[in-house]
Amino acid sequence: MAPVECRQCGARVLARKSSWAQTSIQWDAESSAACVERHAADALSGEAMRHCSQLRESIRAAAESGELRVLDSAVS
Repeated sequence: MAPVECRQCGARVLARKSSWAQTSIQWDAESSAACVERHAADALSGEAMRHCSQLRESIRAAAESGELRVLDSAVS
């Protein structure tokens, strides 16, 4: 896993791209608290949100630029 920072809110998570279709993300308390999208969803639903569209875009950009390695880089 490698650190990736959200371009929107600055939340820093650990991410792993096994393939272009599969991503694993490890949140900690600090990154969860920093994520605007997660915080807003939690407040509305009372349940933890499983993803953030802005972070997903940041991870995609990191993979495309080579900052985040894609383990199986074959396009599915």
